[in-house]
Amino acid sequence: MSARRAVMDLGPDDWMDALGMDRRDIPHAVIMEGSWWREQRTAWRLGLLDGVRELPFPDMFHGRWKGSPVVYSCVYGAPRAVELAHLFGVLGTPRMVMIGTCGALDPELATGDVVVPMTAVAREGVAHLYGVADTVDADPALTGLGRTALEGRLIRASDSLHLTWSSIFAQSGAMVEEWRGLGYGSVDMEAATLYAVARRFGFAATALLVVWDQLDADRSFLDPLSERESAALDAANAAVYEVALEIAVGP
Repeated sequence: MSARRAVMDLGPDDWMDALGMDRRDIPHAVIMEGSWWREQRTAWRLGLLDGVRELPFPDMFHGRWKGSPVVYSCVYGAPRAVELAHLFGVLGTPRMVMIGTCGALDPELATGDVVVPMTAVAREGVAHLYGVADTVDADPALTGLGRTALEGRLIRASDSLHLTWSSIFAQSGAMVEEWRGLGYGSVDMEAATLYAVARRFGFAATALLVVWDQLDADRSFLDPLSERESAALDAANAAVYEVALEIAVGP
């Protein structure tokens, strides 16, 4: 094996060979979802695509939406998200959207709201490998389209100084108070990673993150929701995928 291949410094042709794809298969969009519930979310999301097949790399699914090639993958955490973003960044995919859930640090955010962060603070341990020292921005046009489309579905869409952190378990009450003191409004595990890779490869990226945990009120995903909150959470989780496809699959 050559040194070039040993360090995974592969070009588009190498990756297409590995994926069993040709140039016509290169996706117009990649939708990635940060979630533990891989089996449930994958079945749910792939139901909206035609001609679905799993690529040779596990949990990467190629299909078509309104005739355009799309890749969907359920990722969890920055190390998994970066693989998808890097691979299809090399192949030249023009748009990528992160969906999933986030924790609210701002008490004005409610379960079922969607945070569409323009700026993410990178504390997840991966973005710095792509030249990001502190904060990194989403694509403003794609982000604006996402907010507008969500509001058209009567889903409240908010901006936030958003934190991407490394582990849902490695956060204490003291950390949450510190984050709020720093002005962070929400937190997830993947958005800054996607934004950093997008900046490196020049594709447009944004995130549509449904508020689940109310960290400002010391409520996690382990705590029960009211009937109204559950309905709002379900509606937002459905909407973010539909919106992601609409704004990312285009000319």
